[in-house]
Amino acid sequence: MPFQLVQPEKLSGAVVRQIEELILRGVLRPGERLPPERELAERLGVSRPSLRDALSALQDSGLLAAKPGAGVYVADVLGSAFAPALTQLFARHDEAVFDYLSFRRDLEGLAAERAARLGSQTDLKVVQAVFSKMESAHTKRNSDEEAQLDAQFHMAIIEASHNVVMLHMMRSMYQLLRDGVFYNRQVMFRQKTTRSVLLDQHRAINDALQTRDAEGAKAAVHAHMDFVEKSLRDQQRADRNEDVARLRLDHEESKP
Repeated sequence: MPFQLVQPEKLSGAVVRQIEELILRGVLRPGERLPPERELAERLGVSRPSLRDALSALQDSGLLAAKPGAGVYVADVLGSAFAPALTQLFARHDEAVFDYLSFRRDLEGLAAERAARLGSQTDLKVVQAVFSKMESAHTKRNSDEEAQLDAQFHMAIIEASHNVVMLHMMRSMYQLLRDGVFYNRQVMFRQKTTRSVLLDQHRAINDALQTRDAEGAKAAVHAHMDFVEKSLRDQQRADRNEDVARLRLDHEESKP
């Protein structure tokens, strides 16, 4: 008969599974510090030896990392999504920027569609909360804050889509963006008109999500990413034209 004895589960195994689930679902993020051992053991309702066994197993699997004197952290598992050589190759070739934008357009459109259909009311409240912060930051003209909230807004939508593969892939993609591999997002905030247009585009995305208009949310994301691509192409063209103009000026000024 295809039956086996049921083995009682070790408490450490249950702890491992809970922490793995929190990392998988994106609740615990790379670089995030876990609570001190005593506090974490109390929260989980297990003994400290059982907790140590679980943390040791998670460190062996590469999901957690211990820093002497600083505690235990979620490992930077996103860093392995792209090999350093590939990351450097991306940075050296402009066409990678537009392939990146095309990838984001397709994936984020799908994420917005899924979020409108499958996201919980709490998911949508998170998106709304981030957008409200974007509206507030818009009045301050702080490009750093606006850029950070821009990324948070898009990641909140991806989290609301509840697809863990998409979640971790896009977090990895946003890490490359934060590191300046593809382009400096602050370029998008140089002109007042551009800033206002971008805020309106994010408002359209948020409005569609809040009314659970799946197709509308997808279309709004596509329109936003198309605008970003056009703006970056225009900026690249303007930068090239300026380089040529400076060469002409230098040449003219060097004439007797």
